[in-house]
Amino acid sequence: MDPSPRVHIPVLAEELVDLISPAPGDTVIDCTFGGGGHARLVAERIGPQGTLIAIDRDPVARERFEQFRQETHCRTRFMATEFSEALKSLQSEGMRADALYMDLGMSSLQVDAPERGFSYSHEAPLDMRMDPRQELTAGEILNTWPESRLVQILRSLGEERYAGGVAREIIRRRPLETTSDLVDAIKSGMPTAARFGSGHPARRTFQALRIAVNGELEAIDAALPIAWDTLRVGGRLAAISFHSLEDRRVKRFFAGLAVGCTCPPDLPVCVCGHDPEAELLTRRSITADEQEIEANPRSRSARLRGALKLAERPAD
Repeated sequence: MDPSPRVHIPVLAEELVDLISPAPGDTVIDCTFGGGGHARLVAERIGPQGTLIAIDRDPVARERFEQFRQETHCRTRFMATEFSEALKSLQSEGMRADALYMDLGMSSLQVDAPERGFSYSHEAPLDMRMDPRQELTAGEILNTWPESRLVQILRSLGEERYAGGVAREIIRRRPLETTSDLVDAIKSGMPTAARFGSGHPARRTFQALRIAVNGELEAIDAALPIAWDTLRVGGRLAAISFHSLEDRRVKRFFAGLAVGCTCPPDLPVCVCGHDPEAELLTRRSITADEQEIEANPRSRSARLRGALKLAERPAD
């Protein structure tokens, strides 16, 4: 698969790099390399003495990293695995990073590859795997999971209002083979008025299936604490999310780290001795301006948050 024909536009690129503030000689971990757009800006900041570690489970990203490696002057390393597993490995090596960032969800390069089955706009097999080496596909979920489980993932992962009707129609039409089969089932499982509302009627179902196939939320929950522990004191962690399920996890994680004294408010003196581990770098999420949204519509839903590490996590 040729890694070069599509142009990748990184979302909130300058804002992300300014937030993590990499300096010459720093070690930076890119947890979701994708097309390398953010990594190129980081590499310029850290220079020849800096180290950039790129992580991505998509084999196509490995091809793009090779091109990036040849074009950049910093020290580089690529890890071809899911980011929580990669971070565990780095932690076991004693790795300490000055900055770490995540561009969550799927890459626009994956969406733009019709054969991957991520998009409801292209006829393709029901795949949706970020890592083609894994066994579970969207087709297996749609054609083998019971109706109750389909309803559950459409509601919880896609926030689909018509999950019951869509799931029933999927069951009725089995076996589904292509993305067009799925889109037809989704439309038939909705009231007529819902098919012509804002946004494509298949958007939420495709989101739910993609998240379920790739275990995206579980990966975020696993990776955030490991990423935090991998940072040096004074290091910065940032994440770009694209829907509320991702953003809620990042927001809560950072907020928990920023909590100081946990004593009841009526106590005259603090007795818990709990100091905050983090300083929030973004009280509210950073979003794209109208100029970026016009140039790259995918940026409309992007939310960037970050935190500065003040202290090590207390030992259990």
